[in-house]
Amino acid sequence: MPRFSEKSWQSGLLKGFDVKKAVVTGGGGFIGLAVVRLLVSAGVETSVVCRGRYPELERLGVEHLQGDIRDRVFLDKAFKEADTVFHVAAKAGIWGNWDDYYSINVIGTGNVISSCLDNQVASLVYTSTPSVVFDRRDIEGGDERLPYATRFLCHYAHTKVIAEQAVLAANSDRLRTTALRPHLVWGPFDTNLIPRLVERARSGSLKQVGDGRNRVDISYIDNVATAHILAAENLNTKGTAAGKPYFISQGEPVNLWDWINELFHRLDIPGIRKKVPFRVANMAGMVLEKLYSITGATSEPVMTRFLAEQLAKSHWFSIENASRDFGYFPAVSTSEGVDRLVEWVRSSGI
Repeated sequence: MPRFSEKSWQSGLLKGFDVKKAVVTGGGGFIGLAVVRLLVSAGVETSVVCRGRYPELERLGVEHLQGDIRDRVFLDKAFKEADTVFHVAAKAGIWGNWDDYYSINVIGTGNVISSCLDNQVASLVYTSTPSVVFDRRDIEGGDERLPYATRFLCHYAHTKVIAEQAVLAANSDRLRTTALRPHLVWGPFDTNLIPRLVERARSGSLKQVGDGRNRVDISYIDNVATAHILAAENLNTKGTAAGKPYFISQGEPVNLWDWINELFHRLDIPGIRKKVPFRVANMAGMVLEKLYSITGATSEPVMTRFLAEQLAKSHWFSIENASRDFGYFPAVSTSEGVDRLVEWVRSSGI
């Protein structure tokens, strides 16, 4: 693939982006905020639906609609006159109450679909996850033909399967829909993955799970946001992405533990030296899950079976379909992304 200037390429992308009004649910979160920034830079009238208040959104000057996606009346008002909706809001994590995950990820998504239809929204881009196909086996180079998982180790993955299926089933001449599955999203302003890794590393509680040979996909935040814009543009024009899911990543899987250790080296954090066999971590996760369920603990266990699987198994995917259907490619390389991340971590005082 030829080398491109990210700035000039992104400028060309946004210049051709023909959306009059967009609504981003979960626009105060990591991915949602990155999508909002791109929309604002393209001059798109943008509204954000989220439950909290976010100073960054106010600085961007977007319409800030505070409410809950489980409130259908609220959504109907929020989506009025919008032509494109980016549904990023979700309850993430690997531990919690089923009812909470179901009400937000399934009922909330159903409300988004219904409100889009009632407000004549033309296109809906849904932020999904590769966890919808992770079925406790290594995945190496898989594509969108992989079946949905049927054995779930966390409510997040289970409810995201139901929600993604609903979004794709809703695709029609009235509402074009697509689902993006970005994998391990990272970069500046990350509020989850990188801060947690850094915290556990500095406390000495982070251990390598498994033999350390597993390869995984990673996704730089700006590339993920750009994929959302490209998908929306496609839905509003050619429509070749309509009704389909897509894996999004850097397109080059990394050895998980080597990548983490290299990042730590750049941040002057000691590398991971402690190791635990997968079977031991998996058993520990099972025991902790039972204890937390019995005691009713609401905090996240330090280990679960889902986390053990994710840390020890390979899971990387082809991005060929996203490239073919709506021109996605990782404009920001992994090395450049790491440079930006290191600079941000140092300046932010994480």
